[in-house]
Amino acid sequence: MNLQQLRYVVATAEHRTMTDAARSLYIAQPALSRAIRDLERELGMTLFARSGRGVVVTAQGRRVVKLAREALEAVHEIEGLATHGAAAEAELRIASTPTLEPGLAARLLPAYTAEHPGVRVHIVRCDGRDGVVSAIRDQRADLGLTDLPVPPDLVTHPLERQEIVLISPPGLDLPSPVPMARLHGMRLALPPRGTARRRELDAMLGKYGVTPAVALETDERHGWLQAARSGQASLLWYRGMAEQAVRAGLVVRSLDPAVRRVIAVVHARRRLTGIAQDFLSAIERGRAA
Repeated sequence: MNLQQLRYVVATAEHRTMTDAARSLYIAQPALSRAIRDLERELGMTLFARSGRGVVVTAQGRRVVKLAREALEAVHEIEGLATHGAAAEAELRIASTPTLEPGLAARLLPAYTAEHPGVRVHIVRCDGRDGVVSAIRDQRADLGLTDLPVPPDLVTHPLERQEIVLISPPGLDLPSPVPMARLHGMRLALPPRGTARRRELDAMLGKYGVTPAVALETDERHGWLQAARSGQASLLWYRGMAEQAVRAGLVVRSLDPAVRRVIAVVHARRRLTGIAQDFLSAIERGRAA
């Protein structure tokens, strides 16, 4: 048994379907199923039993999953001790959605990097909240920045409550705030179909029976702003990220009813590395200031 197999076992137990587990691990589902079968043969026991379209952990499997989690956490802690002891090579990995990444870089990181110049911060870009959760669970990131809610196996440190606003080219005849119904048929720049963020926006708009006209599909937020500056489309963004839109001459309006999301730093329920704890302390001091 190796660390990769331990990660496969934990991911399968957490997601309860081979398809979802494979997606979180960024491998093909047949490869994951084959790896689990090989491990079961190696151990001489059945870890997962099929149930409908998913899988359930067997009695023997529950013990293996518990020990696998403990082993992965121990390895993570050892790695953290090693990197924390070598300040010149220390690295903090923070998973973030593309929407929140600019705020992370502009508002949260400067104070931390000023206090800890020997730590290299690596931002793990993820496709929406689910991607951040997977990065934390798979130990590809120490901390995550995302909007809530997240699954209960993660610890949350709420930062702020941000409003979702409409950013539009100047000259549009719109009230402020903008009734949700006015978004129906409006030309919007949106994330690509099939992405987690697009599904969330579609669900939010669908709640009010709104179907916009898709003017642009891209995950590049600069592309959204360019589309608005050229008059091609409006976009939905967090108010905290709207400052650059105002500087570009665009108009920011609230929605009616208002839509808000809680932004939080999240991490797994395990002992954090000293580097990650230092980051949490830095943002707590920033909130108190």
